[in-house]
Amino acid sequence: MINFYKTAGSSIREVEEYEEGAWINLINPTEEEIYMASRFTEAEIVFVKAALDDEETSRIETEEEQTLIIVDVPMAEKEEDGTVVFSTLPLGVVMTKKGIITVALKETSVISDFKNGIIRGVDTMQKTRFLLLLMLRAANRYLFHLRQIEKASDRSEDELYKSQRNQEIMQLLNLEKSLVYFSASLKSSEATLEKLLRGRIIKLYDEDQELLEDVIIEFKQAIEMADIYTHTLNSTMDAYASIISNNMNQIMKVLTLMTIFMTIPTIIFSYYGMNVTNLPIANSIFPIFISLIAVGIIWLVLKKRGLY
Repeated sequence: MINFYKTAGSSIREVEEYEEGAWINLINPTEEEIYMASRFTEAEIVFVKAALDDEETSRIETEEEQTLIIVDVPMAEKEEDGTVVFSTLPLGVVMTKKGIITVALKETSVISDFKNGIIRGVDTMQKTRFLLLLMLRAANRYLFHLRQIEKASDRSEDELYKSQRNQEIMQLLNLEKSLVYFSASLKSSEATLEKLLRGRIIKLYDEDQELLEDVIIEFKQAIEMADIYTHTLNSTMDAYASIISNNMNQIMKVLTLMTIFMTIPTIIFSYYGMNVTNLPIANSIFPIFISLIAVGIIWLVLKKRGLY
């Protein structure tokens, strides 16, 4: 899918055809759409296709007065069972003299916010500022999703306190995996931003410099939050693993004691139940009496040693 957008006054509007200074947005594009975007902006087709690899990491590359920036943006998708899965997706931004292109495999909230005019101060003619505002929005979405992960983690912990079910444990594992993805993506994006800050790749004006510094601060904050939540979730998982192991040991202990107490009367009753004559005091009360005494002795021994 290919769409064209251009700033009109203080807002962004979609245009039918490409105009000079417009923003080209590609979502899972076809070969024809990729060629069209490349022809309009004179961008390298290799640059346009770079973000279509979902394993692509954040990086920056420049060649012949055009620049490719790939950043990982956060995503939240709801599955059939109602659970929300957090992940990241590469978003490519290609900047040339004639325009700017964004490329992604799926629609993301970052791009949607730009299309819907939620982000203020966007001008498709100012490509560097457009890029920085895009990355700032990505950092804000990371912070938003990290807070969602924290709330989901708290809900799962509350459910685990009530009943230790596999569903809540699996939810915590999924959240832990999402935090790992977020942390790795944030750190690689921060490295890309540091390269931009040096000003050797794209020209930065004073306002752009301040905006870029704000973006880096937001990413650093998101990295710290991701690290804190990851450490907290790891500690929680370790604690629950110890609790589950301890509960299992307690259950096995009770079952073992019950087996011991039931085995002693069984042995005695089996002995007196054999077809053997001349057994001492062979009546129905005496075996019961012996069994009770034996069980009592075993109980006292276990009690004295703290095993009961």
